[in-house]
Amino acid sequence: MVRDDLYITVPSFFRCPISLDVMKSPVSLSTGVTYDRSSIQRWLDNGNNTCPATMQVLQSKEFVPNHTLQRLIQIWSDSVRHHRVDSAANSPPHSVLSQEDVLELIKFVDCNSVSSSFDSLSKIVCFARESEDNRKFLARTDGFVPMLVDFLANAGDGDSGGGVYFLEQVVSLLDMIFKEIEDHEQLTNSMIKSNNNNNRDCLASLILILQQGSIESRIGSARLIESVAMDAESKLIIAEKDGLLRELLKLIGPEKDPNLMEAGLSCLIALSMPRRVKVKLVHIGAVKSLAKTLSEPNGSVSITEKVLKLLETVSSVKEGRKEICDDGKCVEGIVQKVLKVSATVTEHAVTILWSICYLFRDRGAQEAVTKANGLTKILLLMQSNCSPSVRQMSADLLKIFRLNSKSFISCYDTKTTHIMPF
Repeated sequence: MVRDDLYITVPSFFRCPISLDVMKSPVSLSTGVTYDRSSIQRWLDNGNNTCPATMQVLQSKEFVPNHTLQRLIQIWSDSVRHHRVDSAANSPPHSVLSQEDVLELIKFVDCNSVSSSFDSLSKIVCFARESEDNRKFLARTDGFVPMLVDFLANAGDGDSGGGVYFLEQVVSLLDMIFKEIEDHEQLTNSMIKSNNNNNRDCLASLILILQQGSIESRIGSARLIESVAMDAESKLIIAEKDGLLRELLKLIGPEKDPNLMEAGLSCLIALSMPRRVKVKLVHIGAVKSLAKTLSEPNGSVSITEKVLKLLETVSSVKEGRKEICDDGKCVEGIVQKVLKVSATVTEHAVTILWSICYLFRDRGAQEAVTKANGLTKILLLMQSNCSPSVRQMSADLLKIFRLNSKSFISCYDTKTTHIMPF
């Protein structure tokens, strides 16, 4: 059985209707409903004009502190703290949940409502974070993964946002135990290849997390999407979900958290294999967004590699090549990364330049490469210890530029002409 000290009875009116957590700074709307300040502020900042609990249109978005409730919560919190101190004095240090405890918690979560199960699910999350053995245990517990998928499909309420914090716990668990799950195909089928009548589907819940979740949960959501994108069919289903690609693209702005950017880029790369997805990425502005990220001077090696990998992917379709060619700053940014960051970055960059300048023969792109001193870099690259494929693409590029410019040699400083291959 679960130890008694795992359960702290929280008065329901102490919980924020949005986060389901005990309120730290309770404030009341004009509808009379009280929320935690940070939760309702985020709700309003997202452009909503209704009361999340009642869905009434707000006549005013102003809220007032509920000092009486805050005092009551403080008194209750102090009493709980004293109880925990007394309990700790009489219990062994570093006590953790046993597998039997977790099984009881799973039964409790499965049989109760979202609001009453939040604390129990949080304890299971902590259990999963403790060790790989714990994650294996959860993945192999009968009914646990289907229960999480069912929560993901049905627990979120996109209109009120009340289920976001619960869904964050569900996403965190699925992300942590995914590699321990034996039948990935069955999980993918249950998450994205079937819907539950009129109920919300899993992808809609994942979009909700991408929109409103914490950085950690958005990273988990992106990783989970990448994990279930196992084949061409699943990639297309995910990519065609309204709004999903746009939300992933929002994760990669240069002002974003680096870990969040990496998760978003990895997920987009995984989804972008089918041609239809590449075209859709171009249409929603992926090239412009990637070019902006590429222009940042302090980007990490890993992020730069992923940005160029995604640009290389979209350059394989004519819509992507046209978008790259039309953006002179994007071409310039690609040229600047050659021989500057890593061998992987150089290979991606040269492949893109080869695609737009040699295959697509875009004169505007060729001029942008010349203006960015790209020919000198290609010449230097020919003298470096690059891979055979990069050497061949560089040679093709040099041929194109020689054919298109009679004054090709004269555009170089005499200090570099000795490395001309022709």
